[in-house]
Amino acid sequence: MKKNGLADDTIKNVRKKLQVLAKHISDLDDPEQVKTYIATADLTNGYKRALCYAYNKYVQVNGLTWDKPKYYQTAKMRKIPHDNKIECIIANASKKLATAIAISKDTGLRPVELMKLKLRDVDLSKGAIYPETAKHGNPRVMKLSNRTLNMLNRHIEKERIGLNENIFGTWNSDTYGKNFRYTRNRTAEKTADPSIRTIRLYDLRHYYATMLYHKTKDILHVKQQMGHKKLETTLIYTQLLNLNDDEWSCKTATTIEQATQLIEAGFTYVTEIDGTRLFRKRK
Repeated sequence: MKKNGLADDTIKNVRKKLQVLAKHISDLDDPEQVKTYIATADLTNGYKRALCYAYNKYVQVNGLTWDKPKYYQTAKMRKIPHDNKIECIIANASKKLATAIAISKDTGLRPVELMKLKLRDVDLSKGAIYPETAKHGNPRVMKLSNRTLNMLNRHIEKERIGLNENIFGTWNSDTYGKNFRYTRNRTAEKTADPSIRTIRLYDLRHYYATMLYHKTKDILHVKQQMGHKKLETTLIYTQLLNLNDDEWSCKTATTIEQATQLIEAGFTYVTEIDGTRLFRKRK
């Protein structure tokens, strides 16, 4: 797989799936055993499809033959976490993890993209990130909020990160995910809010796509910023929200300074009435 140019993360995922099969199959060289296990196991079609993909690589390498089963992943509406719940997790995270989560929220970067970021990929003067796009997607430039940029600057200064060093050191996407889940679960217990436990790390990417589409109404821009090759892929990640009044926090500003602070906090300008500017942000 490496010789054929497949990404390290793809290879890692194939290895993990083969390890799962090896735990349940007495002989991996027997495709019928593998097919029987996949067919009868209590797994989602999406996971069964991933197992078939991994085993197909095993078959190719070892000169075996099999009639690869076809499993189709069931379409499912993406869950978009509320802003205040994400912020709650950030508030209870270590400074390093909080910085990573804040960047994920601001940019929608895939965990693997974020963990591969080097200091040279960031323009600190502009608060811009130039990630190495995964899955052969289109290159893009991501903008950080002032709050997140300040967090990142403090992290870089504390860790004394060099220009060619990874911003998050030895962390990889697995490490990031484990730390996120631990902090998320601890936050859910601390706040007595079980809904926080249902937030996945990848949901931050869904959050970014949905908020960006709501703000711009430009699906092609969302496609570019998500690093997608196909528009169909972007449509999977982006959904229209039912924007009821109780889903929004509303603030007012009468000065430029107040308006600036609200925008930096993620509020969007709505209108102006009698000299007072109205802003809102999804809860």
